[in-house]
Amino acid sequence: MELGQLRALRELSDRGSIAAVAAALHVTPSSVSQQISALQRHSSAPLTFKDGRRTALTDAGRALAVAAIDVEVALERAGQAVAGFQGDRSGPVSVAAFHSAGLAVFGPLITALNSPDQPRVSLSDFDVAQERFPPLTSGHDLVLAHRLVGSPSWPASVRVEPLLFEPLDIVVRRDHPLAAKASIEPADLRDEAWVAVHEGFPLEQALTVIAGIGGSEARIMHRINEFLVAAAVVAASGCIALMPRYTNNLHDHPELVLRQLAHPGLGRYIDCLARPETLERANVKLVLSQIRSIAKGLTGRPPIR
Repeated sequence: MELGQLRALRELSDRGSIAAVAAALHVTPSSVSQQISALQRHSSAPLTFKDGRRTALTDAGRALAVAAIDVEVALERAGQAVAGFQGDRSGPVSVAAFHSAGLAVFGPLITALNSPDQPRVSLSDFDVAQERFPPLTSGHDLVLAHRLVGSPSWPASVRVEPLLFEPLDIVVRRDHPLAAKASIEPADLRDEAWVAVHEGFPLEQALTVIAGIGGSEARIMHRINEFLVAAAVVAASGCIALMPRYTNNLHDHPELVLRQLAHPGLGRYIDCLARPETLERANVKLVLSQIRSIAKGLTGRPPIR
């Protein structure tokens, strides 16, 4: 087995199509297919199958793709030993995050790394469904991602560095009857109009859980993913919305308050995802350490009451 063959199989596992692999590796689709065909000749079990017009991996193919990660890690370590790359603390590090995490983390991260001997960070924000966070690690060193309690775990192709657990609260106007409650029961929300996220995004599942416990179907008036926009709509309309406790920014809306849900444990995990070999770099470790410190500080921030 050759490195190029294993890399093509791994990229197919991560990216889902021959065309996407070819674009990422800057080669032709035919070249990718040839690499995978050559790898198949070394395997007694089928590695791929046709799923319509798409080439997909069998169980054996996925297992070999995961094993290819260890090969990449070993090569990364060998390269660092030769070039001294492991000790380079000031090299560039790319960080991607979903919107509310970016709002809470990006500013403090830039401030913390604002000296010549620190890594140079490049930042990107992504508003994607849960299953689309792991593929972002193919183009970014560190990816801040979130998933709800009870949702599927992250795939084995990425390393997961837990950052924090963030409860979800209800945001309402101060003149709303629910604002007088210290804790809100799901049954209290039966007749309320909601500002919800779009279907397929993590908080949509949380709203379904709340409505199910309360014995009714949520009445959704607006679908908005960006929490700052959702807060403005809640302030103007009298609707209610789910809001993360630590990564929200309601300082421009003093007319809004957060109220805890009586149902315990409803919230999301915020994790940092990366390819395993990426975490061997000293500059990435340093940036991750700063992100951990910022995340820890968020949990001590007083909520809007």
